[in-house]
Amino acid sequence: MVTLLFNPMQLHLPELIELNRLLEEAPSALSARVAHTVQVDGNALPIHVLTLGNPDPALPAIGYFGGVHGLERIGTRVLLVFLRGLMNRLKWDPLLHRQLEMLRMVFVPLVNPGGMWRNTRCNPQGVDLMRNAPLDSLEKVPFFLGGQRFSPKLAWYRGAADAPMQPESQVLAQVVADELAHRRFSLSLDCHSGFGARDRIWFPYAHTTKPFPNMPEVHALKEMFEQTYPTHNYLIEPQSRQYLTHGDLWDHFYLLAHAEGGAERVFLPLTLEMGSWLWVKKNPSQFFSRQGLFNPRPGHRLHRILRRHLLWLDFLARAACGWNNWMPDGRERLRHKKLAMVEWYGWKQHS
Repeated sequence: MVTLLFNPMQLHLPELIELNRLLEEAPSALSARVAHTVQVDGNALPIHVLTLGNPDPALPAIGYFGGVHGLERIGTRVLLVFLRGLMNRLKWDPLLHRQLEMLRMVFVPLVNPGGMWRNTRCNPQGVDLMRNAPLDSLEKVPFFLGGQRFSPKLAWYRGAADAPMQPESQVLAQVVADELAHRRFSLSLDCHSGFGARDRIWFPYAHTTKPFPNMPEVHALKEMFEQTYPTHNYLIEPQSRQYLTHGDLWDHFYLLAHAEGGAERVFLPLTLEMGSWLWVKKNPSQFFSRQGLFNPRPGHRLHRILRRHLLWLDFLARAACGWNNWMPDGRERLRHKKLAMVEWYGWKQHS
């Protein structure tokens, strides 16, 4: 059982209440620590880092992250359902125990508890964490949407130019550095909602339309997923196909890892962008609710969404565990590079 440092039952924040219950029932295999405490409205809200599996740095790892934007509660809820399922499987599933001998799993289910407490996209300082990295786009970004430094009272505020990253962003940076980026292979998945009418899997870049250096590996992962689950409904693409931004955290973390490890290490940061426009279309009254724009309602739709993405989360853990069985090299990597350039970057194969 994990020792709790606070009682979230007093906070009336359902996601923290559920996380508290999960930690109270946690087996010894799950380790947890409070990486930072956010002070907001007289409350101390923790950012938990949970780990499962083998810490050996020679082994692959996967990280799951949610709640970077406080309005997007569904990402945190998906991760908590997935994590509870893993905990229950530990009681009876020998294959999961075997998998955890060969894999490190890391969870930060609620990155921005202060924003979720206040029902805002940003953190309590008014900073949009996904615009907060010290990284400027190399190309023109959409006005405001791409990040702005005018005022924390306006959306998509990046923070002051000379300020360090926000504490929540620094927690993510430390988790990536400690648990993911130094390994031969690692994956991450950051769960969001609020864009489009389809569920998308985005990979870098967000700060440039230039091809992502590890696009052959992403394309190989995509091909393997399509072969394994041919009826899936995800659109897998670089984020730059939709819009560019300043200050993207995952671009920043990837560039740091790539500069340090080069071709000897592969770190693939992915984003699950759940298509909330479809939820609003099916229930137009959600358009008039800040929560409704980013989270499914009514209850049956919420349960459907919570189920829908568990397969993808489990697939990524298995893919990370078996990375050396599908990672392309030589001619196979060149094949995936050509296919990725055609599919994602408009390259004409026979031109």
